[in-house]
Amino acid sequence: MAPNNFKVLLENDQVRVLDFHNKGGEKIPMHSHPIYLTYGISGSGKTIFTSPDGKTREAENKPGPATWNEAVTHASESTAEIHSLLVELKAQTAKKPSGKD
Repeated sequence: MAPNNFKVLLENDQVRVLDFHNKGGEKIPMHSHPIYLTYGISGSGKTIFTSPDGKTREAENKPGPATWNEAVTHASESTAEIHSLLVELKAQTAKKPSGKD
């Protein structure tokens, strides 16, 4: 992953907690995440994600609620400065909580 953008805050056999900073306009090369949660701390704007097959999708960044994300491989580029925490779940049995986003 991009060491200038991601700092590992905690890692054990269950989780990896990442502190993510993007100054806006920075491109993060193709990388993978297992199932993970994202929590936006500051900043707002769009991030464009590109999958290995070249398809793109946009997501709106904003401080606030934690979001559940399935395992993914992607590259990304944010249009604005953002700061987020990512909690990657290492247990292969992790499932999305029912009724939660």
